[in-house]
Amino acid sequence: MLDSKARSYVEPIITKTAKGLINLGLSANQVTTFAFLIGILSGLFIYLQQPLVAIIVLWLSGFLDAVDGSMARHTKTSSYGTVLDVSYDRLVEISVILGLAFQYPDAMWVLLILSASIIYAMTIFLTVGAVSEKKGIKTFYYQPGLAERTEGFLLFTLMIAFPKYLVALTLFFIGVELFTALQRLREARKILKE
Repeated sequence: MLDSKARSYVEPIITKTAKGLINLGLSANQVTTFAFLIGILSGLFIYLQQPLVAIIVLWLSGFLDAVDGSMARHTKTSSYGTVLDVSYDRLVEISVILGLAFQYPDAMWVLLILSASIIYAMTIFLTVGAVSEKKGIKTFYYQPGLAERTEGFLLFTLMIAFPKYLVALTLFFIGVELFTALQRLREARKILKE
């Protein structure tokens, strides 16, 4: 939701950074990989009980994830970058979940359910994107929903910062993911006319 609604507010910063990195000779795929490498450190920092550092690297990774897309649109990068981007995003999320699970083993069961809900929601998102004829500024149809990347980062941030409420926050995150999955299924039925 925030990715779709608030993008215009941060777009000037994203575009300026993208152009600066292009001028430095970096490709969108290089920035995608760099964002991934930074992002997976978040799980390690959670495990090492460095929550502030974990949150910083998570959000830096997310910012660069937005920048790489802008770079790709400016340089007409191939669709392979989309594959890298989407798969690396999931690995960053897995890193956060694993870091939390190993640091707080009592919450492991709910984090496992969160993983399943993310897999389900992303399966719908990617399938609709693949079979839909609709296109946006991205290389495939980017189906909006309640839980997009920014909402996920906000919830992960709360989970990292307030481990006392980890189970409750994770249960809320699961609810948001499942609501989004159903929201996207409903929209898919409309746009695919089934």
